[in-house]
Amino acid sequence: MNVLGAACALGVSAAARAQDEALPAFKTLDSVEARVQGCVTCHGQSGQGTGNGYFPRIAGKPAAYLYNQLVAFRDGTRTYPPMNYLVAYLPDAYLREIAEHFAKQRPAFAAGQETKPDPSVVARGATIATRGDDSKQIPACVTCHGAGLTGMEPGIPGLVGLRPPYIVAQLTRWRVGDRRAAEPDCMKRIATRLSETDVFAVATWLSLQEPPRDHSPTSSNLLRMPLACGSQR
Repeated sequence: MNVLGAACALGVSAAARAQDEALPAFKTLDSVEARVQGCVTCHGQSGQGTGNGYFPRIAGKPAAYLYNQLVAFRDGTRTYPPMNYLVAYLPDAYLREIAEHFAKQRPAFAAGQETKPDPSVVARGATIATRGDDSKQIPACVTCHGAGLTGMEPGIPGLVGLRPPYIVAQLTRWRVGDRRAAEPDCMKRIATRLSETDVFAVATWLSLQEPPRDHSPTSSNLLRMPLACGSQR
């Protein structure tokens, strides 16, 4: 095989592996692996996320958080038509099983995107994420989402491994009231204090962070949290 042929073969092989990660694959019909196949085409076989930045990594997030989101999609309090349709008729026990399955997964993180963002944007994002902004009453992201950005039990998601389009979309939805959480909705209070520039800066900085060796969420610590959050009840 010549060099061009070998390169093409490697390219096809890599593309096939990437595609396989999002294709249905299970050995036993009556198993949780079979029951989550509706999830994997968007979120990856192990919940690692796929190349589309709008489909987030769900692996390793707290089970209670994942369950709350599934219930919200089913009941219509969180709107995204494909998800609303997918879980519309699923009972609580089924949704809880799905959530617990993906919460246990620890797949490798996808490689970060090769970008060279504006240093001033990165600096602003780092300030908000690690120190907050007292002038706007914005607490640091790490106080709730953990120093390693892996989330906090039972209901706060990890942010590491998420791509900018998804982070920007979700923060914007909170800012305009399209996304809500259990009251008191701490994320709504925080997001409405962020400008569009702040949202972009935070998303940019978060996307540059290396995932920690331990992907697990931190233990619940209500005393450390700067705001009361209904998701932690």
